Amino acid sequence: MDVIVANDRAELVEARRVLGVGAGATLALVPTMGALHEGHRSLMRLARERADHVAVSIFVNPLQFGPGEDFSRYPRTFDADLEICAAEGAGVVFAPSAEDMYLPDRQVGVSAGEMGTIAEGAFRPGHFDGMLTVVLKLFNLVRPDVAVFGRKDAQQLALIRRMVTDLDLPIDIVGAPTVREPDGLALSSRNRYLSAQDRVAALALSRALFAGAERSTPAEIRRAARAVLDAEPAVDVDYLILADPATFAEVGDGHTGEAILAVAARVGTTRLIDNVVLTLG
Repeated sequence: MDVIVANDRAELVEARRVLGVGAGATLALVPTMGALHEGHRSLMRLARERADHVAVSIFVNPLQFGPGEDFSRYPRTFDADLEICAAEGAGVVFAPSAEDMYLPDRQVGVSAGEMGTIAEGAFRPGHFDGMLTVVLKLFNLVRPDVAVFGRKDAQQLALIRRMVTDLDLPIDIVGAPTVREPDGLALSSRNRYLSAQDRVAALALSRALFAGAERSTPAEIRRAARAVLDAEPAVDVDYLILADPATFAEVGDGHTGEAILAVAARVGTTRLIDNVVLTLG
């Protein structure tokens, strides 16, 4: 069966009916903003393992872009994206307009709480409120049994899991491993903004994380990662944190168990994020 394209809510309802979702067939959702790459393909493959059918949403969400961010220039490559979805066996692509997703007099959204104001949230105020609002709307419209998100956006994944827990949503949230280029650069739709020189400089992010991962204590991890970043003048660091993966609060020197070493930085005009998961103690 060819992939079904649903451009509005009515077409999405019909797509669910055609696929038999709700009549015994299960559905996994892969939410995206398009400009799909190999990392997105890996999400779709994992989704296929978890459900009978896969839905991919393609929607550049205006609520999660702040003033001066790249909403207007965010890459939109729908035809190529559709080919990728078809190749990976997606049953439906939900590609609504902003007008279909949001009423002009919209009043109510989701608050990410204090967890949405730290780390990435401190540099992008309101970003996580907008992200959670659109994810909740997608959950309500698509009504998946499973939703798959990449671990590269670690704070986003943690907040979505928290929303599902706090709001009692009957959806299984699956985190998929970060996909990297052979040289270590984490795949991102924004990588296409990088000049050849910027791309070389951007490798400092993954090198810093891998250097930190070779150390054993929080102080040593932070120091090793920071040294790599400080040695690359073309990288303008927003933050480097060693955090609890569930709350994104910074961990202390006595922390044992899992922690996330995460970085956000600008290289040229492009802002990139990356992280690795460590086990301390």
